[in-house]
Amino acid sequence: MFIDYAKIKVQSGNGGSGCVSFRREKFVAKGGPDGGDGGKGGNIIAIGNENINTLIAYRYNKLFKSVRGQNGQGSNKTGASGEDRYLEFPLGTEIFDITDGKHEKIGEIVKHNEEFILAKGGNGGRGNTRFKSATNKAPRYSKPGGNGEYFELELILKLMADVGLVGFPNAGKSTLLSKVSDAHPKIANYKFTTLEPSLGVIRVSDYESFVMADIPGIIEGAHNGKGLGDQFLRHIQRTRTLLFLIDINSVDPFNDYQVLKKELHLYDPYLDKKPHLIVLSKMDTIPDEDKIEFLNLLKNEFETKLREQIISISSISGENLKVLKKHLFNILKQC
Repeated sequence: MFIDYAKIKVQSGNGGSGCVSFRREKFVAKGGPDGGDGGKGGNIIAIGNENINTLIAYRYNKLFKSVRGQNGQGSNKTGASGEDRYLEFPLGTEIFDITDGKHEKIGEIVKHNEEFILAKGGNGGRGNTRFKSATNKAPRYSKPGGNGEYFELELILKLMADVGLVGFPNAGKSTLLSKVSDAHPKIANYKFTTLEPSLGVIRVSDYESFVMADIPGIIEGAHNGKGLGDQFLRHIQRTRTLLFLIDINSVDPFNDYQVLKKELHLYDPYLDKKPHLIVLSKMDTIPDEDKIEFLNLLKNEFETKLREQIISISSISGENLKVLKKHLFNILKQC
């Protein structure tokens, strides 16, 4: 199950208390203070893991605690520090502090094994040895350990991919991904078949490849949340290149592209400025005798009005799929 949103609570460990103790040895009637310090509490640490791509681990388990530090002991023994607790997150996870109604971004995970502290453990308290002085040679007090930190966090996953597939529902995005990669997204002949993003690795050669993300279908008004559009659009933000997939059987393919660009711009003004490629899908549904004339009309419209180049493909027949992969890879190299 793909989960890209979660709320959790984190509680780091308290520090151990310092110890009040005095040395007791044979032939030493009044030994000095020898109380050790308390150990530090365990941290809560976020760490990136490239092998996971969902936040499902945080859907049901909402509270994460680390261990408190142990108290100090006599003979100047410092208590053991509490063990840190690591929380693994998929790459592309943004973390917000929402404690007490706040909504402040505190970090994001973008690299494998990248880590940062979500909640610091409390410092260990000082033992009575620390308070010995010329005027107080036998202090009978110590300091308690410091409290750990508590935060309520919001986790938002934005998939990291080289190419993001953008299009209306049932435009053929999932079919295309299944044909050019090893991904196996759900495919059916009705709208909103895809309700969660899918990733596929597309191999250009033995040593060259890139990652494509199949984003669920976008409809007009998506930037306002219509059709869960705002949840889908955030995954496009981290892609390097966009592939606009337009159904050739649409009433107005040119208008479809303009609507998609507008929705991206209204959600994030920088999205529609990303490098992109316009692709007409389902060319196998057009009779051969009409294909060339129809395609020339559309190419002329895109080139004349928008100065945009288009590529026509068929995921079913395989028409121009190799050309498409080459074009995308060249765009990525230029990026």
